[in-house]
Parts: sequence; C-alpha cells; structure tokens
Amino acid sequence: MTIQITHTRREGTLVDGTGRGDGSADILKLREYGRTQRQPFRWSRNLDCWYLPHSRDHATYTPSLELLAQRLRDAGLDATLTIDNADRRTFTEAEQDREDRAEARADRFEGYADNAARNSHAAWKSAHDISERFEFGQPILVGHHSEARARRDQERMHTSMRKSISEDDRAQHWADRQKAAANYEKLRKDPDTTLRRLDRLRADLRAVVKWQRGESAKGYTRNPANPELIIEQQELTEEIAHWEQVLKDAETKGFKVWTRADFKRGDFALHRGAWYEILRVNPKSVTIRHIFNGTGKTVVRATDDGYDGWTSTAPYDDISGRKSADEMQQLPQAKAAEHQEEAEHSPLVEEPAPAAETCPMCYSSQWRAEMRRCAHCHHTPDGKPTPASAPAAGANWPQGMALVLIASKNSHRSRKRALWAMARHEAQAVCGDPRTSGRSYMLTWTDRPGTEGADWEWVPDNGSLDPVLSDLGITPRRTWTPAPQTPAAAA
Repeated sequence: MTIQITHTRREGTLVDGTGRGDGSADILKLREYGRTQRQPFRWSRNLDCWYLPHSRDHATYTPSLELLAQRLRDAGLDATLTIDNADRRTFTEAEQDREDRAEARADRFEGYADNAARNSHAAWKSAHDISERFEFGQPILVGHHSEARARRDQERMHTSMRKSISEDDRAQHWADRQKAAANYEKLRKDPDTTLRRLDRLRADLRAVVKWQRGESAKGYTRNPANPELIIEQQELTEEIAHWEQVLKDAETKGFKVWTRADFKRGDFALHRGAWYEILRVNPKSVTIRHIFNGTGKTVVRATDDGYDGWTSTAPYDDISGRKSADEMQQLPQAKAAEHQEEAEHSPLVEEPAPAAETCPMCYSSQWRAEMRRCAHCHHTPDGKPTPASAPAAGANWPQGMALVLIASKNSHRSRKRALWAMARHEAQAVCGDPRTSGRSYMLTWTDRPGTEGADWEWVPDNGSLDPVLSDLGITPRRTWTPAPQTPAAAA
C-alpha cells in the first residue's frame, strides 16, 4: 500500500496509508520535522491518519518532508509526496474555525470539570459515611476481633479522601481550561491587543513589499521571484482587513482609538490609573514624567519630577482617557466643592468647615486661606515653608503638648527615642515637612508617650534639623510637661 504524504495550507501536513506494525510509526515519531525541524507527527483518531501539528495555514519546509519520504522508502515502504502551498483558506475562514473549535473545547472541558467534581463529592461522601461509626472518638482496639475491620475502614477512608482531593484538583484544572477556552474570542478580539497586532502585521506587509522590489527588510533580502511572497502578501492583506473590521466594530460599541491628533503638550493622559501631564506628543506614544512619580498619586504634573528628569512613554494603545489642562485645573475645585457640600449636609458636623481653595504646591483641597498654609504640606503660595499658624481662639487641642520621636529603619528598641517637646500644631508642621524624613529614618509625634525612662528616653540632638525648625519658627524644648487634657479631648 502506498503511503501518501500531502501538504496544503488548507489541511496542513497529513500522512495517510500507513499500517500497524509496518515500521512507519517509529519514523514519523522522530522529532525532526516541520518548519522548526523539531516536531514529530501525531496520530489523529478523528482524521484517521498522521498529522503534523501547527502545519495548517502555513507553508511547509519542503526538505523536511523530502527527508521523511526518503526514510520511508529506505524502510522498504512505497511513499509519495505532494505539496501545494497555494491551496489555502481565507483568514476569516481560519479565524472562524478557531473560534468554533475553542467553543467546542469549552463545552468539552466543562463536562470534564463536572464529572471530576461529582467524583470528588462521591469520594468524600464515602469517607464521611465510614467515619460516622467513629464520630465519638472510638479508637482501634488492638487485639480485639474488631481490629482488622477498623484498620480496613481506616485505609478506605484515607483512600477515599485522597481520591476526593485528587478529583477536586482535576475539576479545578478543567474549570480553568474551560474558562480559557470560553474567553478565547473575547481575548482574541480585545481592542488594545488588536491595535498592537495591526502594527506588527502592517510592518510585516511593508517588509514583503520591499522584498518583492528586491530591497532589504528586517536585515535581509529574499528572492523577488519567489511565489511564496505573493501568497504572504495576500494573507497579510486579508488578515489586516479582518482585524481592521474588528476594530471598527469595537469603535461602534464605544471604544476610543487614541491617535496623535487627540493630544497636545500640556494635556493629561490617563495611563494605568493615573493622570500624567504630557511633555511631548510622538507618532506612537506620548512622553510623560517617569511612571515612578505616579506611585500613590492620581495626578502627575510636569513639575512633579522626583527622578532627575527621567521620563517614560505611554503608547496610545495603553491610554484610556484624556483631559485638557483646564479640565484638570477644575477637577480639584469640583472635588473641594463636593466635600464642602457633604460637610454642610452631614449631621455629625455642627459648624461648616472653612472655605477651601486649591493648594498651589500639592494641588489638594486642604489649603486654608484664613490660615495662609496647607494643612497637608505647610506651604505658602510662593512655595516657601511657613511657621504653623497659631491656634484659633478656644481651640485647646492644638495648644496641647506633644513629643517628637525619631524612628529608624530596622530599629528594635524597647523605649521610644525623643528629640523635642512642643505644641501639637508645631509637631504636625515638623513631622509633615519632607526634610524630616529619609531613606532610613522619619520623625513622628505623640501626645501620650507614657512614662519617661520606662516607655521613652531623650536622645542627643545633633543639630542636623535646626534649619527646619528655624524655617518653621519653632523653638523646641527638652523637657516634657504635658498639659492636662479635657474629657472631650481625651475622648
């Protein structure tokens, strides 16, 4: 019987006409075939013949199949080879077939998962039924006539529980496979993924056109007379048209394809959860401050440069929103108005909070015009630190005493280390200043430190933070005299 080796793009590489025990199986299982020359043939019960995985919709590597045919002939078998790379299916047909196969896999894997889950429950139920005889803690009576049966029951319970756990793991495996197969079409047609795929396909098509003109592309040249270039051009053109239609369908459903025309310098782009001010607009991306500047922030402006001028690029397919500079300027004001309205209608607030403006340093709504400083960063409009304002009349809490402590990295001391004693509002200003913290230390404060000597102790002040105290207008003390607290303050 003649063994027929055929290859077409439509069906892939198939080997038909083999017989059991004729020696062809050992040759076909060698990992020396395919485009990578590292693939073996596999037997398919559905096709009733041998097939080469991943050979469909691709041109074959002819020397690999010629080697296979020669090996079969050397083994005393009659073999023929037929190659037709022009016989192919359109990309839309191939993509539809892949989606149908994924849907069939999802249904099949769902059945596997259900069967495994039922087996797991049945094994658990079997172990549970046996264990009911021992639910009151009856031990195995060594030497008693019931010992043999008790040990058999024990082994049956262990076997059933091991099977239950194994089947549960198997059910989870097939459930994950079913979920992946069910999401195949959704993930395949994801708009952002489609945009990146189109960029790659268009680059491949430009390379094919250059090769057809006899030019170099991707670092090498190909024979312009090679008929394979014509087929590749047709395939790439069809695939690009298919994914462009997928992208149009996504746009009709509300997806926005961002381009260079949508942005200008000074606008803000929403990139991975944070708004970044655009420094430069590029053909395929926008330049922003380094993404490290966005850690813990929702808005990163051009002035927020904590990494010595480092910048990042945000590709258009990774941008999910845009706002102009005016819109971003109105955003904190709108939030401040919203917080003010909530405070006015809150039953827990006896008096309305003072009117809030926008802090020019941190762009927050914690700026208090009547205090001329921000409760968050203690800055004035010209950007210089200012002393903490005196407490308002009748406000006893800011006047209370606080102890400023120093905490170091990897410090495991039994007693807290105190630097200064000062008023609470002064301690807030000192600990909130960015100059009072570093990589390995930070300042914190408390108004209830405990007992001196037992819970905390004074440590030497080396004077390194004197400029901070001078700028804030604070004269600290080295004695702890806590003021008595009122019941309301203590509460």
